Amino acid sequence: MIGARGAIATCVAYGVAGLARGWVEPTGLVTSIDPLRRLDLAGFDQFVLGGWDVCKRDLSTTVSGLVREGILSQDLVASASAEGTNFESRIRPGILDGPSVGGSDLDPESSRRGALSAREQIAELRADIEAFRDEHKLRRVVVVDLTSTEAFRGGLLEQPELQSLDALERALDSGVSLPASVIYAYASMGAGHPFVEFTPNAGATPKALRELALDLGVPHCGNDGKTGETLFKTALAPMFAARALSVKSWQGYNMLGNGDGAVLADPAHREGKLRNKDEVLTGILGDHHSHVAIDYVPSLGDWKTAWDFIHFEGFLGTKMSMQITWAGCDSALAAPLILDLARLADFSATAGEGGEMAHTACFFKSPIAGGTHDFNEQHRALVEYCLGHLS
Repeated sequence: MIGARGAIATCVAYGVAGLARGWVEPTGLVTSIDPLRRLDLAGFDQFVLGGWDVCKRDLSTTVSGLVREGILSQDLVASASAEGTNFESRIRPGILDGPSVGGSDLDPESSRRGALSAREQIAELRADIEAFRDEHKLRRVVVVDLTSTEAFRGGLLEQPELQSLDALERALDSGVSLPASVIYAYASMGAGHPFVEFTPNAGATPKALRELALDLGVPHCGNDGKTGETLFKTALAPMFAARALSVKSWQGYNMLGNGDGAVLADPAHREGKLRNKDEVLTGILGDHHSHVAIDYVPSLGDWKTAWDFIHFEGFLGTKMSMQITWAGCDSALAAPLILDLARLADFSATAGEGGEMAHTACFFKSPIAGGTHDFNEQHRALVEYCLGHLS
């Protein structure tokens, strides 16, 4: 996991320990219900967790915060103390990509790695993955990006060096500078390891990286996990379309704390996040006035609140409205999806599938393979994929 000392990765680590021992229920895990649970998926007792982070703080700091906020139970933390210690011992310094990520608690080794050339960064990350795989005698490694949102780079996906694999290889030889997420994706998939982009970051989205995945037969999926406000938008918006109700305006306002909220307080980082949250409705409802805002509220910690106002028109031009307030915990919502996607990526690799995992679109705000944003249609595609493998 990239961002291994963050709240989501920490919930994944203690959640896996609890699932493997039967201490917690698989609530929120799509792969725990029919028909997906009938696939031959990796068991939780087979998971070995490790990763990277640019922060040097102890994992216990994150754990204490999650316990204090009622997200992790003290009993689970105590029971899984050995697993927590083992997980922390497998966290390596990541690649520092920008001064605003990581705060004042940066690992100097991450700064050193951030100053390397892209080729050197790729080589060091691959060495980390191979050492991790060999030490623990793993059948497969799946890499998942859980980092904070990178600063938005307009026109990134249109840059010439990212239009083909050949162009990218030449650019790497010439010392091109690339976002850390693209470096992680290249390092992972180039070595044959499935990659999951759970953030709004570019990751494996560029054409060159998608070509690499197809050439090597490596499955990957993304972008930007769909856990809260956007989840209910993509489930609710099709209702208005199906009932021929004309949505005139859809306003969304988000408040969140934690490290991700702090990063999103910076306009350059917030831009990338807002683009994914704002575009899902247009594909379902067509033209209408839409606006999404995000504010950092430190006191909320790992919790977030989203308020949505929907102004729509019915028969005889009658104007009506709907208001929704969603209050949830990002980490508790995201952690089971990370496990779902890791299991599905491993399954796809075992089945010999490469390229975009289009059947995972229901997990993302901006599915890398494109297609509809209608959650019900996306979920139907996942079920059909599953049934195809079970038939």
